Amino acid sequence: MSRETILILDFGSQYTQLIARRVRELKVFSQIAPFNISLKEIKTINPKGIILSGGPASVYDKGAPHPHKEIFKLGVPILGICYGLQVIAYQLGGKVKRGARREYGHTPLNLTNTNDLFKGLPKKITCWMSHGDCLGRLPVGFKAIARSKNSRFASIFNTKKKIFGVQFHPEVAHTPLGKNILSNFLFRVCRCQGDWQYSAFVKEAIEKIRSQVKDQEVICALSGGVDSSVLAVILNRAIGMQVKCIFVDNGLLRKDEAKKVKETFTDNFNLDIDFVDARKIFLEKLKNVTDPEAKRKIIGYEFINVFTREAKKFKNALFLAQGTLYPDVIESVSAFGGPSARIKTHHNVGGLPENLKLKLIEPLRELFKDEVREIAKVLALPEHIAGRHPFPGPGLAVRIIGEVTEERLDILREVDDIVVEEIKKAGEYQNIWQAFAVLLPIKSVGVMGDKRSYENVVAIRCVTSLDGMTADWAKVPYKLLGLISNRIINEVRGVNRVVYDISSKPPATIEWE
Repeated sequence: MSRETILILDFGSQYTQLIARRVRELKVFSQIAPFNISLKEIKTINPKGIILSGGPASVYDKGAPHPHKEIFKLGVPILGICYGLQVIAYQLGGKVKRGARREYGHTPLNLTNTNDLFKGLPKKITCWMSHGDCLGRLPVGFKAIARSKNSRFASIFNTKKKIFGVQFHPEVAHTPLGKNILSNFLFRVCRCQGDWQYSAFVKEAIEKIRSQVKDQEVICALSGGVDSSVLAVILNRAIGMQVKCIFVDNGLLRKDEAKKVKETFTDNFNLDIDFVDARKIFLEKLKNVTDPEAKRKIIGYEFINVFTREAKKFKNALFLAQGTLYPDVIESVSAFGGPSARIKTHHNVGGLPENLKLKLIEPLRELFKDEVREIAKVLALPEHIAGRHPFPGPGLAVRIIGEVTEERLDILREVDDIVVEEIKKAGEYQNIWQAFAVLLPIKSVGVMGDKRSYENVVAIRCVTSLDGMTADWAKVPYKLLGLISNRIINEVRGVNRVVYDISSKPPATIEWE
């Protein structure tokens, strides 16, 4: 099944993934590749257009990333962004020079041509600049179509070859009309149709899985999170009972998690799930462990052991399905190192031993997290899964500061349940990226029932974010915070104080450990 694709060549920009997301938001499929992708590979992809990302280098630096010069002869429309514009000029005979002063931040831009790339835009717009070099001389056949205070050539084009360049970043929110510019490139210049639909992706994934698996069995690790849930349901629609799901209860899950997973997927989706009770194993291994990295390693190692043992029960299984997402794939490729020989995957089954000898199936590896949520809606997954906040792989173990014990887990489960329940009741859940509680390793004095108490302190953490890379503390209404605090102290034995975390990321992280 062919689909129109915009190919994005990565030169190391911090915004490369954002370019890909913006293109997909406009209903056009995008694919990121290293800057030095071969011409043969480009021709195989057969892109409708190519976008050259920005990057931190100067075109004159030793070892600076440069694409194959032949891409400019493919007859495919090209848009260079920031460093991408400079690469175009440099490789086609123009001149790049060190700017008299660095341009950074919000910058007024005067458009001298409002056809094609700037169609429908006013002659003066605001854009986001981030560069030190600038163009000193245009390549032959190019014209300037925008200028800023410090640059005569803030945007250039060659209409005959359909090659465009912008010195600013249209993909960021700080360029208010940037999406209009990208839309013009996609639909006016590249003549895209905008037919990237999530329903089409599901259909394509199902057909591919059926063709690959045939009559064999597939093992899938199901955690109840949105990634593994979408993966399991797509597999089920493709091959039915040939998919064997394994759900490992490590004792570090939220309240009634195993019960909810069973109700959702066994009763509603008719999945074949092997429920493994490994609570005692994990708690025993975590005894007296307080270092967060040690916790993570122990949990990861034990999960591998448990999963490997369970997987061997399914002797007819030849495939392992993993919920690898597109950011995981991109992280494995260094813009300056070229294609990586080893793909780094982030999934529920990390580092499984090779002796399982299972072939990989990764149907979500082309998707971003928010796209997986949209796929969940297409698959009619319940909202408590489709819209669920991120949950750490090591579970509540990294939300208990200090030693993990059954008693402390019971306390945190009840607290966490109250936090999520009240935020949902107040209609704030979808406005928050992540909301959870942390059990601290300290106790404080309080007065309960006219008696002195000396009990645990819990911290509530609520943040807003677009992608989890940066985050701000959520301005949750005081009334709601008061309600949550009162319920926790009144209903959860062992807690007499609640605090609210108002730190942002950076410098803090979202999770405490």
